[in-house]
Amino acid sequence: MDLSLTEEQKMLQQRVREFAKKELEPIALELDEKEEFPVELFKKAARLGLTGMTVPTKYGGSGLNKVGYVIAIEELAQACPSTGGIIAGHNSLACECLLHFASEEQKKRYLPPLAKGETAGALALTEANAGSDAAALETTAVRDGDDYILNGNKIFITSAEAAGVVIVFATLNKALGYKGITAFIVEKGFPGYSLGKKYLKAGMRASTQHEVILQDCRVPASNRLGDEGRGFRIALGTIDMGRIGIAAQAVGIARGAYEVALTYAKQRRQFGQALAEFQAIQWMLVDMATKIDAARLLTYRAAYLMDQKLPFTREAAMAKLYASETAIEVSTKAVQVLGGYGYMRDSRAQLHWRAAKLTEIYEGTSEMQRLVIAREILRES
Repeated sequence: MDLSLTEEQKMLQQRVREFAKKELEPIALELDEKEEFPVELFKKAARLGLTGMTVPTKYGGSGLNKVGYVIAIEELAQACPSTGGIIAGHNSLACECLLHFASEEQKKRYLPPLAKGETAGALALTEANAGSDAAALETTAVRDGDDYILNGNKIFITSAEAAGVVIVFATLNKALGYKGITAFIVEKGFPGYSLGKKYLKAGMRASTQHEVILQDCRVPASNRLGDEGRGFRIALGTIDMGRIGIAAQAVGIARGAYEVALTYAKQRRQFGQALAEFQAIQWMLVDMATKIDAARLLTYRAAYLMDQKLPFTREAAMAKLYASETAIEVSTKAVQVLGGYGYMRDSRAQLHWRAAKLTEIYEGTSEMQRLVIAREILRES
């Protein structure tokens, strides 16, 4: 088994790492403080081909496989957790959803502007009473001639303020439960579509989230994504793919925190020697490095299985679960290594520490990942 990166993958990693070092790392703290979607930075990422990574070149994308995608996301999140979140959400929740579930006509219309970064994409599933229980959503869709009329409110929608294309999930019949859920491609300019409150998060604050309001929002029937009643399957399939991106984000966040701690431990002197010479600190660094490597390998495995068109639901859930919990542990230890300096708001350690928590929550909490994994392993036995 060859676990080494190909030359092409090494070149991609180096290219994205240089971009992240030059464009992201110097302003990561500033972006987090501003809590605004970084429009110009998104355009720079687009010029590097990062806004349509797995989209085929015929639709304007870079044509990368999923392993290449997670390599890039790790590098972005290592330098700036918010940017890692923005690019991952745009790629996995918008581009990937359309790539796997849209008609050819829909792909030709919507994928090129998304892949080229002319606009951002978003996915609107979560509601006040429908989070982990996605089948409980209350947003309705009613057929009206050649259109559907959508009504409801979505919450915590990543990049909604910059998104020109949003995948919205609504129910045609609440009595049918998940069998009534249908997906729609909604454009920002459709009548009845608007943004509500902006959510103020603890971390990844430049990866903004808004409420999306649908008030008699008229959507052409041609913008229905898949058949009526297939929305729940589309949502689950998209989230499965998205979990791999979240795992890559978590690996990057953990690595960023670890590298800050390692550098500090080598430089900081106490009692006549560098912190890194104390066994207690060495063991912390060892545990951090080991778990980051394990999380990365789990993420690569899930991405590889997806590339091979093999089942990857269990592996994606395992990768997200382990990587996100690793990000929490590593970033917490990084703050501890830096001591008081790590708790200051101009410290990169606390930036990653605050960001890490979100990876345990969005696109399926750690508890939901355990339920998914349990279901899969019991089915196999």
